[in-house]
Amino acid sequence: MHFTLHDGIRIDYDAQGEGPLAVYAHGALLSRKAEDELGMLNWEAVESLPGRQFVRYDARAHGASTGRPDPDDYRFERFAADLVELLDHLGGTRPVTGMGASLGCATVLHAAVDDPALFDRFVLVIPPTAWETRAAQADNYRMAARLVAEHGVGAFTAAAATAPIPPSLSGLPYPPRELGVHPELLPALFHGLAASDLPPREKIGELTQPTLILALADDPSHPRSTAEQLADLLPGAELHVTSDSAGVRAWGDRVARFLA
Repeated sequence: MHFTLHDGIRIDYDAQGEGPLAVYAHGALLSRKAEDELGMLNWEAVESLPGRQFVRYDARAHGASTGRPDPDDYRFERFAADLVELLDHLGGTRPVTGMGASLGCATVLHAAVDDPALFDRFVLVIPPTAWETRAAQADNYRMAARLVAEHGVGAFTAAAATAPIPPSLSGLPYPPRELGVHPELLPALFHGLAASDLPPREKIGELTQPTLILALADDPSHPRSTAEQLADLLPGAELHVTSDSAGVRAWGDRVARFLA
């Protein structure tokens, strides 16, 4: 299924079940298909929950959704606005459950600080670099944008394939075999991500929803420090940190128990 945002971007999504809504946003450079190939989350356990509708979608420029080469389109705030438009399109009762990984985590949090009443709970998976650690990651994104612009997408994928793999992901098909983002939009995406950060700590601290945070012990792109700070800021947070692929593969069941 798909619908068109106010700026003409088409968002592709799928929905399972009926009842109160839980919506999930994926990470940057991925898509629904790419995440399924990674096998990090067992969505069958979530999709089989009775009395709940579960929605996944491809973010702008990713997967089956469309995009355009404008860096401002790929700031965290833009992705959050897209999520709100998707929820308006889906209709149904409010609040809903907001779920996301990495970029998706930032998407949910930005939408939540803008309208806390929109969500009843959060599932935050591998939160991205934020605040003090964000500047170094932003430099990495800008370097990646230059690499693609000067040498092509192949140079970036080759570099990504040789990057060290965190031990916690060593038992998974990581990195994914192909990008989930439209290759011609990579430079704009990287520049938009470089200009983004999580909402201010004080805004996040005002959120009171129950929260499940799932983190990796050893991934510098998704540092444990961000997850721990979010757990401290959110009064209803439950943090789980894993250091091996077996723990990662159990995340889907853990999410299902949290939602149930």
